[in-house]
Amino acid sequence: MAKVELIMPKMGESITEATILKWVKNVGDTIELDETILEIATDKVDSDIPSPVAGTLIEVLFKEDDVVEVGKVIAILATEGEDVSPSPAIEEKTEAPKASATEKPAPAKVPYTPAPAAETTPTNTASSDRFYSPLVKNIAKQENISIAELDTISGSGSNGRVTKRDILGYVSNKTSSPDSTNAPTAPATQAQSNTVASTINKSSNATTHTSGGHEIIEMDRMRKMIADHMVMSKHTSPHVTSFVEADVTELVNWRNNIKGEFQKKHGEKITFTPIFMEAVSKAITDFPLINVSVDGTNIVKKKDINIGMAAALPSGNLIVPVIKNADQLNLVGLTKKVNDLASRARENKLKPDDVQGGTFTLTNVGTFGNVMGTPIINQPQVAIMAVGAIKKKPAVLETKHGDVIAIRHMMFLSLSYDHRVVDGFLGGSFLRKVADYLEGFDTTQSF
Repeated sequence: MAKVELIMPKMGESITEATILKWVKNVGDTIELDETILEIATDKVDSDIPSPVAGTLIEVLFKEDDVVEVGKVIAILATEGEDVSPSPAIEEKTEAPKASATEKPAPAKVPYTPAPAAETTPTNTASSDRFYSPLVKNIAKQENISIAELDTISGSGSNGRVTKRDILGYVSNKTSSPDSTNAPTAPATQAQSNTVASTINKSSNATTHTSGGHEIIEMDRMRKMIADHMVMSKHTSPHVTSFVEADVTELVNWRNNIKGEFQKKHGEKITFTPIFMEAVSKAITDFPLINVSVDGTNIVKKKDINIGMAAALPSGNLIVPVIKNADQLNLVGLTKKVNDLASRARENKLKPDDVQGGTFTLTNVGTFGNVMGTPIINQPQVAIMAVGAIKKKPAVLETKHGDVIAIRHMMFLSLSYDHRVVDGFLGGSFLRKVADYLEGFDTTQSF
């Protein structure tokens, strides 16, 4: 009965555009509610875009490989009862469509036609029926990988699609192999053949060259965006960092004792991260002014507690999936959410909604063996907490018989906060409260 515009969704607060990887549906196809229409990719997430309605796809406004700004109309759907007799919507049009007096002018239509083979193939070889994303094709071109060779790479993506990680892994094995010089491809540059690192940060616009014996690696697009976001954050917020050291011995012993039973009962491995998440969500409830953002001279107090968990990607870049309403989940629920998001982050299967809406961020620098860190605030949030590695250390314990020295599991917590709206009392009190919840962890709880 009506036409519905399909909008390029917002993928996160720092992402402004996405690349169309593949149209799963064609003009004239019937589509169910929430059925995938197309696949898109950003520098952080590859994602499927579902249909917001049940109906028919009557027009696509961008073709595969196009980069589209967030918020733009990418397709037109018709709900049941709409006349969907396909006009030549996917062919080049020379006349602008007529609009009624009550309708806004339709957006400029880009025909949905496959790009010429010369533009989509990495090298001057025969084209392939297999689909490759623009990023994969450009990496293949830079590494002098032919289509025939590309076809031999096993893909871990949807429907066997070759991902960035797949091709970089292939290049890594290829350059480290003693027989790589005999491969039937054009010779690589000295910089490419001497180090795998030259491929880690490559993207569609990254280049590598040497200068005076030094290797120059251009930042990939995601790294450039992270850099811009970090500089913007430091420019926006006066950062202050506070530290506390927590005795988490009882917590560590409890987890060691129950982790086997926990996995057997729930089918999930319990790490320390969901325990940290639980303590943070409790402390935010006690100090809600940590869970805010700044809008000019206004403080926006968030009603939901959505905790982001910073995760390193295989490429070395960073992504922050978000656990929504973390305060409403028990330890089992938090464990399942943490494991699910971490797994899908490693496999590049996060959805747009998974990386937006965060109100506070937790980063575990202890994963890399670091004992403490001073993280940069993830704008527009006002605080981020880092947890360090848990180390056995001698500590003084007060007992009824006097002070004693014992071996304890100790961990540093650090909180970076925006001193425009979070002063030392609030920041320090919040951080101490998180440590108190960890030190007072209930080891008698059932799960």
